[in-house]
Amino acid sequence: MIKNYLLHITLYKSLFLASFVMLMMSCKSTKNVETTVAEPPKEVVEEIEEEEPKEELGDILTEYLSLKYPDKIFDKYLYISVKHQKMYLIENGITVKTYPISTAKKGIGSHQNSNKTPPGLHTVKRKIGEEVPLGGILEAREFNGKLAEIITDKRKADGDYVTTRILWLDGEEVGINKGRNVDSYNRYIYIHGTPEEGFIGQPASHGCIRMKNTDVIELYDIIDEGTPIYILKR
Repeated sequence: MIKNYLLHITLYKSLFLASFVMLMMSCKSTKNVETTVAEPPKEVVEEIEEEEPKEELGDILTEYLSLKYPDKIFDKYLYISVKHQKMYLIENGITVKTYPISTAKKGIGSHQNSNKTPPGLHTVKRKIGEEVPLGGILEAREFNGKLAEIITDKRKADGDYVTTRILWLDGEEVGINKGRNVDSYNRYIYIHGTPEEGFIGQPASHGCIRMKNTDVIELYDIIDEGTPIYILKR
């Protein structure tokens, strides 16, 4: 009788284990199906985001700036993206020019002696260097008669030269880039040419916005004093 009882127990355990294994396999199968079905929509979303047109960027940003700064006109302005190391010339909501740039190696910031690029809304206060030749070195905003070697590979120049043209920026937001020790104009924040063109496209400056010399000449000729410039970390 005891043997029969043990036999029944053993048989019952075997059936229970077999049922449990089949149930687990069924669950795994169901999970695999759910994972397979869930993956395709993610791929579609990523493809849509990558194809966003430049014109849409200009249109959305223009609308945003017009609402944030209702007393300013944004028919023509510059948008500087620190994240992408690019400058966009936007006219009537459309991106018409894109330039590679170099902002501060130390990142975003407004404080005096921080060697950082200030964020927020600025305007072009002064344009300097109209007759300076390509590569001409500007000391204290005056052409010193010397030409810098334009370096197109990743080598440092023998000095932190400002070359060719200067667009001197003035902050428009008190406490962010204007007044006391956060004043962009008093910090001498420029858009300017650089002999270190090999570093354009990555953060490398001491606070200013560097451009290739041919690009800064072109920009100088199409931008007026008073043009808004919006600098954003993104």
